[in-house]
Amino acid sequence: MEIKKDELNNIVNQVISSLNKQKDKNINLKQKNNGIFSNMDDAISAAVKAQECLQLNYSIEDREKIIKSMREAASKYVEKMSKMTVEETEMGRVEDKIIKNNLAINKTPGTEDLRTEAYSGKKGLTIVEEAPFGVICAIAPVTNPTETIISNAISMIAACNGVVFNSHPGAKKVSKFVIEILNKAIIDAGGPENLLTAVNEPTLQTVESCMKDERIAMIVATGGPGVVNAALSSGKKAIGAGAGNPPVLVDDTVDLKRVAKDIINGASFDNNLPCTSEKAIVALEIIADSLLEAMTAENAQLVHDIKALERVILNDDGSINKDLVGKDASYILDKAGVKAKNEDLRLVVVDVDLKHPFVQKEQLMPVIPLVRAKDFNEAMEMGVDIEEGNRHTAMIHSKNVDNLTKFAKKIETTIYVKNAPSYAGIGAGGEGYATFTIAGPTGEGLTSARSFTRKRRCVLVDGFSII
Repeated sequence: MEIKKDELNNIVNQVISSLNKQKDKNINLKQKNNGIFSNMDDAISAAVKAQECLQLNYSIEDREKIIKSMREAASKYVEKMSKMTVEETEMGRVEDKIIKNNLAINKTPGTEDLRTEAYSGKKGLTIVEEAPFGVICAIAPVTNPTETIISNAISMIAACNGVVFNSHPGAKKVSKFVIEILNKAIIDAGGPENLLTAVNEPTLQTVESCMKDERIAMIVATGGPGVVNAALSSGKKAIGAGAGNPPVLVDDTVDLKRVAKDIINGASFDNNLPCTSEKAIVALEIIADSLLEAMTAENAQLVHDIKALERVILNDDGSINKDLVGKDASYILDKAGVKAKNEDLRLVVVDVDLKHPFVQKEQLMPVIPLVRAKDFNEAMEMGVDIEEGNRHTAMIHSKNVDNLTKFAKKIETTIYVKNAPSYAGIGAGGEGYATFTIAGPTGEGLTSARSFTRKRRCVLVDGFSII
């Protein structure tokens, strides 16, 4: 049958039009999706497909190109995501979240963190490489939602994994915003879509189903004891980054004016939301009053009406009032009926004994108790008691090298900061890389790309030797 030229043109135009519509549909789906799914099964399926694509088709140089794109994209939205976090969670300070987000973007290691070991001899060559687990179920807390997602996304993709993020429901909007930004950056760099996924409405049930799913190879839980314990009892490889209650010791060899500034800066950073922040001061009796004077001379306020604070900070069962977590110091004092000395007060200080609930419980708010010790040995014992074996973080201010060394051995924390604010331990004003998943319970410490890999050994026997 002969087809006329006009008819042929019409057929061609119809085919092209149909293809363009399908292309537009795919683009719209991609733009609408960006890693966010209505149910956990679809989120995991998409991440599995993306991770397989990444592992089979992308080199380590390709992964670094993807990470570079992620860093650049996230950098454009630092201020916006910081404001969104404070607005949604009603916790913390925008200016401090900007610092934390920049830390996560710029100081989280990429593929350079990975190592290959080689053993050669007359019997051949053996190499040991750090390989991906596959798809990771990563849980992010409400206290550091964007920072944890950014830092983990960089580290986990550097290690060639895919990630299903489970954000706290109290930070779901900003978490989805960040995941979408990062996914778009991955695609813009030529990477697979849906390498990072999440559900639109995160709940306890979605977290549980993610952890139990057989396609999930590893669980990384950053948060409170409940979620960490659930991860560790899952039967899978798990990294637990749990709570801390960091003490800060102060002996009689220091410049108290500088120490006062350091403690105020560290303990009030993002309104004390980081688990690394100073939660309790242990000061030698001989300098305790002078330290309090130095702190009140700065932007801290000593409150004598401790009962007023107890009424608003502690619930009837002795637990911490979550409504005050991450709130400003002046806001907390107002709720307690105590007048703040200024509206932008950074820190509230109370003088209490070791067993007071403010000392023994992690408050996550800019209210810090001070405990007095008769000598340094007692101060160390108190520090260990306060830290409660979390092996998370501890600080000390001293010019006595013996004291610095003794407390380090005694406390055995993952992070140990000497003569600086606590945030120096995560790379802000101190050397070293940054992370917001600090695994004390499972021992990985400050996690990085290599934390999310498994060792694989490849052995070639005979036939390879150049010496």
